Amino acid sequence: MHARISPHRKYTSPHRSKTRGGTEAFCRSVLFALLVAVNVLLAQEPSRLGALRQQQWLHGGLGLTSVDGTQYYLFYFRPELTFGKIGIGLDLNLRFGEDGKLRQEDWDEGYDYLRVTRYLRYGTKHDPFYARVGALDYARLGHGSIVSFYRNSPSYDLRRVGAEIDGDFGLFGFESVLSDVAATPLFGLRLFGRPLYNSSLSQIPVLGGMEVGGTYATDLRTDSRQTIIGADIGFPLLRSDIVGATVYTDVVKILDYGSGIAVGMDVRFLGLGLVTLDARYERRFQGDRYLHSYFDAIYERDRIRSFSTPGSSVAVLRKRDLLAQAKKSEGYYGELWISVLGTFHVIGAYHSPVGVKNAGTIHLELETGNALPGIFLTAGYDKSNVGSVFKLDQNALLRAEIGYFPYPLVFVSCLYEWSFTEDRGEDGGVRGYRTHRRVEPRVGILLQL
Repeated sequence: MHARISPHRKYTSPHRSKTRGGTEAFCRSVLFALLVAVNVLLAQEPSRLGALRQQQWLHGGLGLTSVDGTQYYLFYFRPELTFGKIGIGLDLNLRFGEDGKLRQEDWDEGYDYLRVTRYLRYGTKHDPFYARVGALDYARLGHGSIVSFYRNSPSYDLRRVGAEIDGDFGLFGFESVLSDVAATPLFGLRLFGRPLYNSSLSQIPVLGGMEVGGTYATDLRTDSRQTIIGADIGFPLLRSDIVGATVYTDVVKILDYGSGIAVGMDVRFLGLGLVTLDARYERRFQGDRYLHSYFDAIYERDRIRSFSTPGSSVAVLRKRDLLAQAKKSEGYYGELWISVLGTFHVIGAYHSPVGVKNAGTIHLELETGNALPGIFLTAGYDKSNVGSVFKLDQNALLRAEIGYFPYPLVFVSCLYEWSFTEDRGEDGGVRGYRTHRRVEPRVGILLQL
């Protein structure tokens, strides 16, 4: 991906020529065809998929990009290395102009240097201890009724350094998420306990493994301040090395607004090292003035929006303003995660309110690894207010790269990204977000150590 652009600078997509427009249309067609195929397959938390990979990768190459209408040659280096439980991912991008000089605007703030380290990680989610600092890919607290698939860095020019720290000590534990260590952040904390863990009752089926939890999450930014609290309880129906199943109930209250309830089951199957499957199903009951999974994958896009009024003035609509319009409803939520041979990974999730049009949400992730000879594909797609599932609009977020290996270790690829960047007023304040598209041809080396 590209080097950061300061929020005070405008990002402009490449000039549109017939050739470039054709390239963009071709990339979009190929990527969307593959995403549709993923959706068909599913019908039969950079991400949770990334946490599954324990290989070491050296990924680097050359590309072309455009900033403010000026073309730059791009050199990038993105290694992902694992040493036991410790993982590190770097994201170094150097832009050189036609004069051969490095674009200085990408390195004029101390934060720019800090974000060369995309993440530092210890362990993986659900380990006894897990910590990650840097870009947060699809963070979740508990069952996801408050914080679900949250991303603190939805595009490269809006990268933030956040943190996740979890601990599970058997009798009790915690999960936490912080969106930005350098500014006023979104913060979430879930505390949980297993009351019967150290007692003789712990051996009782179902009841002995009971887990109760409480969640507090808040956005501390003045322009989108909102606090949510919740409580949950879960019971393990099955516990073995191959199959596990848990039933749970979440109760959530959005302060000064409404409340909701989710009742669900999570089933995990570990298929003897060949196939791993994790399926979740929920029945949701949403009260007036309530939105489920308020802090979701595109929350940073939805938290504040600007639009032009008939009088040509600019109005602002915040996500919390939508709470006042939300009506009582019921809905379904399904999530499916498939991993084959530890290399081909698919995650799909869909929420569908009953009787409410264009109000669903969808989340898809795909990583083919080396499952397809000579070809690789990674993709992440999120959309809220779903009407046409695969129509890109202001409610969508997409990043996908498809490529092939003409020679061992050498790849040619096309990156397509539909994301957004800040729209700032004359006073420098954020008044909304605007979408932008990026098409980037690449040639590089991908080496698995």
